[in-house]
Amino acid sequence: MHPMKEIRIEKITLNIGVGGAGDKLNKALRLLEKITNAKPVQTITMKRIPAWGVRPKLPIGVKLTLRGKKAEEFFLWLFKAVDNKISSKKIDLSWNLSFGIKEYLDIPGVEYDPSIDVIGLEVAVTLERPGYRIKKRKLQKSKIGSKHLITKEETKEFIQNKYNVNVIEGEEEWHIVVMIRFLSN
Repeated sequence: MHPMKEIRIEKITLNIGVGGAGDKLNKALRLLEKITNAKPVQTITMKRIPAWGVRPKLPIGVKLTLRGKKAEEFFLWLFKAVDNKISSKKIDLSWNLSFGIKEYLDIPGVEYDPSIDVIGLEVAVTLERPGYRIKKRKLQKSKIGSKHLITKEETKEFIQNKYNVNVIEGEEEWHIVVMIRFLSN
């Protein structure tokens, strides 16, 4: 494979939305700090939505971005929380994938903390190829050529081969959910 065609993880973003300031926001901050040993930042609203009780500059969640080697290590670690499986519906058309972890207790090696309770989080993984910097630079910004973009199939192949993650097609996942609901009744 040509070195410019190699796919790599650009970043992993961990996100917890709590809907408002207060105790839940502090718990979410402590959780991300506990899991990653890094300092998360608060996300704030930019718009007013009266029906939801949201006003501008109100903190409603926390996020943390990991890059480089630490991002690769966390990628493997977080996929163990979902049994190394992801639905093909979680991969979008612009080379990203995202999934949720219902409870932080599902992550291996993380113990229950009574001061945090049980909180879930969202994981967004951004993939890139060498040369993607041209769309972000200040001078001579340019588009990425269509042949250099990462396709959904290449994303599936990348996570299956490099990280041994099972990509479940949409229909199979639907049948599994139906069977679980049928057996639980």
